[in-house]
Amino acid sequence: MHLSFLIGLEPMFETPNYQVARFTLTASTIFLGHLTTNITAFHIIVTGYTEAQMLALSDELIYLWEDIKKEHQGLPDDNRNKHDILNKSVKKRLKEIIKRHIINIDLHNKVDNIFRGAIAVEFMLLVLALIAELLGGLKNTYMEVPFALVLVATDCWTGQRVVNACDVFENSVYDSKWENFDKSNMKTIYLMYLISQKTLKMSAGGVFMLDLACFMSINKFIYSTYTTLESTMQ
Repeated sequence: MHLSFLIGLEPMFETPNYQVARFTLTASTIFLGHLTTNITAFHIIVTGYTEAQMLALSDELIYLWEDIKKEHQGLPDDNRNKHDILNKSVKKRLKEIIKRHIINIDLHNKVDNIFRGAIAVEFMLLVLALIAELLGGLKNTYMEVPFALVLVATDCWTGQRVVNACDVFENSVYDSKWENFDKSNMKTIYLMYLISQKTLKMSAGGVFMLDLACFMSINKFIYSTYTTLESTMQ
């Protein structure tokens, strides 16, 4: 690692410049690396919980009608009230699914509101850091560039996972064999389908949606800014 690029102290390997540079790098690594890693890990865990809940609800919806039929398989086929009994159980299960879905949406919105400002600042600093690292030369900053890129990619990948889980949930609502339900349960499924079309997304400051498209746009912006600045500095 070329310390003179990061600190600007020359000659770098003479006292006290070397000690100052080493202390500064050690302190920045502890504060930036440790703190950022812990916050990112917490964000991944909470967002992963949202994703897991969406996928679990999706599976429950897909197998809802089959599970209800298995629970009441002792009923004779010629029972006139069999369809009503099955739909009463479906209605009860749908209420539970809707309740858990609402709780999941509320949790996601709270997490997004808490982290969106911090993520926006993080992205701004990481973009500036990546541009500076590229201008400093990869031979001098080859250890810093992957760290910054991984942080950006992790947030975008986490947001993309939530989007994918929402798409799975939307498809599962339609695949819930709703054609076997009564009118009341059909209306409930229709309402759930309308709600599921509003995809949950993680955002950076409420401006950029965190997904793979956002990650590619950030990389494109970093590279275009780097090439522009490099040409003007020559």
